[in-house]
Amino acid sequence: QVQLVESGGGLVQTGGSLRLSCAASGRTFRWYGVGWFRQAPGKEREFVAAITWSGGYTYYGNSVKGRFTISRDNAKNMVYLQMNSLKPEDRAVYYCAARKYTGTYSNADEYDYWGQGTQVTVSS
Repeated sequence: QVQLVESGGGLVQTGGSLRLSCAASGRTFRWYGVGWFRQAPGKEREFVAAITWSGGYTYYGNSVKGRFTISRDNAKNMVYLQMNSLKPEDRAVYYCAARKYTGTYSNADEYDYWGQGTQVTVSS
């Protein structure tokens, strides 16, 4: 069993930065891939970024490539999402999710555990 808790959301101006954190419980977390997804009001959930269990591979959604960076620290059971050059369209609730098996990292249905989410608001 893995429990995930996101933090680091808030209000930031256009062009600013935020770093989201995903804290995980469970000693097996280091073997899980992790993804970040977001959902804006009235929109479908969107894939943001993902990282394999070792951190050796990362994946990004097209809308965030070059601006966001995902990383992890398995010794601390933490995954991070560094978000730079934020835009108003980045406003959403951001969720981290964990998965036991490899596959299509952008597919939310393949994730086994989800956090409660953290709100990110970008003012124009």
